[in-house]
Formats: sequence, structure tokens, C-alpha cells
Amino acid sequence: MARKDTAKKVTEKNTTDLPEVNFSDYGNVRFLHLGTEWVQGSMLVDAPYEIELEYVQRMMAGLLFMDASAVSKKHAMQLGLGSAALTKFCYKKLRMKTTAIELNPQVVAACRIWFKLPRDDLRLQVIEADAAVEIQKTLHQGTVDLLHVDLYDHEAAAPVLDSADFYAHCYSLLAEDGVMTVNLFGRDSSYERSLEKIAEAFGPQAVWAFRPTREGNTVVLAQREPTRPDRAELLLRAGTIESRWDLPAKKWLRLFKPVV
Repeated sequence: MARKDTAKKVTEKNTTDLPEVNFSDYGNVRFLHLGTEWVQGSMLVDAPYEIELEYVQRMMAGLLFMDASAVSKKHAMQLGLGSAALTKFCYKKLRMKTTAIELNPQVVAACRIWFKLPRDDLRLQVIEADAAVEIQKTLHQGTVDLLHVDLYDHEAAAPVLDSADFYAHCYSLLAEDGVMTVNLFGRDSSYERSLEKIAEAFGPQAVWAFRPTREGNTVVLAQREPTRPDRAELLLRAGTIESRWDLPAKKWLRLFKPVV
């Protein structure tokens, strides 16, 4: 947990039912909080478009199942903005069309003020909405190539959306070769129950998982259409990811495997 050497907050009208948003600085790292000590995201102050947290880097593992030369033509979506690390990386580094869905307008404001989130343009859209409702809209169905799900409340106790129906809607978002990654973490959450729900929506053959990080985050990946690249192919793809985007993709392969 970050020590609050510097702490500031943002508030807006008509958001009294949502947690207060604030940040803290510790060395070169800025942390986002929702009114508690729990870290909801982070940013390297000197490199705001890189990904600082290990589990957030692992959320990019969907790149292992994509043609690197075509990534910039694809569409990424984040459910839950956090500190905008994934949104910024997909937009600035991968040059993807990027859509983020965030319920709390204070989080959006904080990301724009303190976490270097660019304003919306032709490739970037931040939608202030309930993800559970928004992803059921027809305009999003079948359009997403890289889906990131990281939805936690201010207490970080369990995923806010974690039902079989929710994961079925996530499945419907994905394009034919689309991939979803989910952060499963929480003091009251059950990894096994969540995994069962994901497997129910995607099929067990489509699901891969990392070992937990030291902090307890377990990233699960699910493909709309299951594939099983051999290790040589995955190593080749990981090398490309490392050289192009400076993510520790070869390390991922030591910690990442199909669940069945």
C-alpha cells in the first residue's frame, strides 16, 4: 500500500453516492484511491503512458493471441477506468481505437487532471455509464478485439460484476478473434467460482490463467474462439511484444497456462 506523502481529492456535484477520489505520490509513482488506502491504479510520473503495476501488465496478455502487425487496426475496451493505465497504453502505445466505460465521473476527471488521460477524439472514447448496462447495447456487440475487465469498489472486496450473465455479455462484445482479460482479486471473492462463471460463458477450452501476483491478483484470459498455439509460437509472439512494446511477455509464459 502506498504511503500518502501527497494526497489530493476531486469531487463533483451529483456524485454523493459514489466514493471520493484521491491520489497519493510515493517517489516516482502516483496512486489512485477511492477514498481508502486501497490502490485502484498507478502511474509512473516520468513515464505516464507505460504500465507500472505487474498485474496490469499481465492484463495485456491478449496480445499473445493477436497479429502484432494488425494491432493498431483493432479495438480495445476497458470496463473500469482505474488510473487509465490500460486505456492510455492501448491508445498511445498500441495506437488502437480505445473505449473505456466508467461509472464514476470523478474517476474520469481525476484521470484527466492527474493521470495524463487524453481528451476524447476519433480513436478514444470514455463513456460515463454502468458497464453492466452499457455492454448490452447493440452498437458494441462483436466490435471489441481486446477487452479488459477490472471492476472493483472502493473497498476492493470483490469484483463488482462477476455473474455468469455478465461474462456472457462480455463474450458477446468480442469480435471473432477477440480476447478478454479479467483481474480477479478481493478479500471476499472466490477465484474458483469466478473461473467457473467465465468457463460457462466462454467454454473451458477458451480459458487461460496466470499464477497470482504477490499482491494476490490473478489475471484470467478467455478467447471467443479457443486456440492453443504451441510454446514455440508463443515464444515468438512474446519476443515481438517485448521488442515492440516493452512488456515482459516472455516472463508471462512461465506463469500462464490453459486451465484445462
